Amino acid sequence: MSFPKSLIIRMLLFILAGVILAAIFSEVAFRFQKGNTSREPQVIQMVIPAGTSEKVAQGESILPSNASFVLGDTLEVINQDSVTQILGPLVIPPGASASMKLDQAGSLSYTCSFQPTNYYGIHVQPAVTLAMRLEAALLAGIPLGILIGLYSLIVKPIKPKISPPQM
Repeated sequence: MSFPKSLIIRMLLFILAGVILAAIFSEVAFRFQKGNTSREPQVIQMVIPAGTSEKVAQGESILPSNASFVLGDTLEVINQDSVTQILGPLVIPPGASASMKLDQAGSLSYTCSFQPTNYYGIHVQPAVTLAMRLEAALLAGIPLGILIGLYSLIVKPIKPKISPPQM
C-alpha cells in the first residue's frame, strides 16, 4: 500500500507547523517563568542585613524563605548582623562571609538562624540548555503536527486520483 504523495507532503508540513507552534509556546512559557535557569553557574550573594536577629526574634522575615539556583552555583552568605548566623553547614560570624557550592540537584532544606521558621529551602536544578528546549519542542510538536494533519483530512480530504480502466 502506498500513500499518495500529497498526503505525505501535507503530513510533513503539519508536523513542521506543529514543531514551530510548540517551540513558540514553550519559549513564551519559558520567558514568563520566574528566575533565569538558562545561564552558566555563578556566585550568588545573600546578604544578611544588620538587625536581622532582632527582627527574627519578633517573628519577622527579612529574606525570602526559599531560593532557586542553577546546578554549579556558589551561594555566598554575607553576615552584616551583630550575631553569628547559621545556614546549614555554614557558620557565619558577624562581619564575615561563607560560601558553599551547590553541586547536587534537588530540593534541600537547611537549618537557618535568620528565618523565623528556622529553615531555609534551596532548590537546585540543572541549567536549561538550548538542546533541552529543542527537545521539548520536538517532543510536543511532532504529535501536535500529526493531530492537526489528521484533523485536516477530515476538513479537507484528499481526493484519490482515479486512473482510467486498463484495456
